[in-house]
Amino acid sequence: MTLESAIPITLSYFLSAVTMVYSQHLTKGFPEPPINLFYPGIVLFLVGIIGNFYHHYLLSKLRGKGEKEYKIPKGGFFELVICPHYFFEITVFYGIFFISQTLYSFVFAVGTTMYLVGRSYSTRKWYLSKFEDFPKHVKAVIPFVF
Repeated sequence: MTLESAIPITLSYFLSAVTMVYSQHLTKGFPEPPINLFYPGIVLFLVGIIGNFYHHYLLSKLRGKGEKEYKIPKGGFFELVICPHYFFEITVFYGIFFISQTLYSFVFAVGTTMYLVGRSYSTRKWYLSKFEDFPKHVKAVIPFVF
């Protein structure tokens, strides 16, 4: 990843975290939600972080040193979707929503979902155009569905 990409991505995550913490602060004094989703949120968050890390690791091992050609990723959820790292990133943000249960975290999770679904759709379209042997059953981001 180039520095030109890393800086805005890092800044985006930092500002999102600050805004989420601030929105949590604004809810101080409001009644607690009727259903406590904290523990399911922790589970979703951890599954998402681990799945995202694992699939980024698989992507990092896709090419050998000095190789430039594109390849179809294999292993893990790559057998079901072309962007499993996006699937698990979406899972992370719904975990955060479950933990905080604020409107901001919900809107952020929905916005992230829409953005990453669009990116994964474009990625799948690209793979279909570049690889004749791309498996047709592999979906964009949601296994068996989309």
